[in-house]
Amino acid sequence: MEVTNRLIVVPWDFTEVAGFALMHAARIARQVNNDIVLLHILEKGLMPGVEQARRDKLRSKAEDASLKYNLNVRHHVTKGSIFTEIADYGNDNEANLVVMGTHGIRGMQKLTGSWALKVIVRSKPPFIVVQDPPKDDGKFSNIVFTVDFQRENKEKMAMAIFMGKYFDSKVHLLKTATADKNLLKKININVNFAVKYFAQNNIEYEIHDMPKGNLAQQTIDFAHKINADMIVLMTTKNIMITDYVMGASEQYIIANSSKIPVCCINPRSTFAGVGQFMYG
Repeated sequence: MEVTNRLIVVPWDFTEVAGFALMHAARIARQVNNDIVLLHILEKGLMPGVEQARRDKLRSKAEDASLKYNLNVRHHVTKGSIFTEIADYGNDNEANLVVMGTHGIRGMQKLTGSWALKVIVRSKPPFIVVQDPPKDDGKFSNIVFTVDFQRENKEKMAMAIFMGKYFDSKVHLLKTATADKNLLKKININVNFAVKYFAQNNIEYEIHDMPKGNLAQQTIDFAHKINADMIVLMTTKNIMITDYVMGASEQYIIANSSKIPVCCINPRSTFAGVGQFMYG
């Protein structure tokens, strides 16, 4: 993430969890000198009076938030579907980050798909999903970062390094288990790659060997055990409709019962490259 006057987008639906997302965004924006934009998506077919009331309410919220957090909090209203407009706005405006509140998986949502995941997979900027307000101490002390055999692991490095540099976070590398020697070799290459960059950026890290089993559940269990402040994960490449219906592993991590914030990064995202953090 660049320390510039770029944007952090907060999707705003006037709910309590949207307020939690704004709290998290304010912590990050203050650290890296970013503006915040409250983005509200109007559904089609609203009466003109209702639409104007929403616009006025959003403007008032942005003004109040600017004063409360002593930050430049703007607002933007657009019409359409949350599944396209949130990602499109972040992509088109080259946002650094999107911070979104979610209620997690409830009721029939599991059967009809993870709404949060459907929004996230279109986004070029990283997506932080939160369910609760920030902790009282305001720190991201412990970050959980899974490492497997996929080359896209390297794309998560920018966020891990950003958190380490600006929030003095300790990164916990979870090394996945496999009996396949070829896959193990690739995993070790990715671990060594991560260690190299963490060392060059003076970021504290610790490597943990995970037992065989369900990766998503083990990640959640480990994060809960160490009282982690964030989980960083890579979303499934070329996610299909079956992933929404049956449940891609990401949606279980996003909706974790410990309510730990989750940072989701899409493969080949245009998020700031790893190189700019080198020797920083």
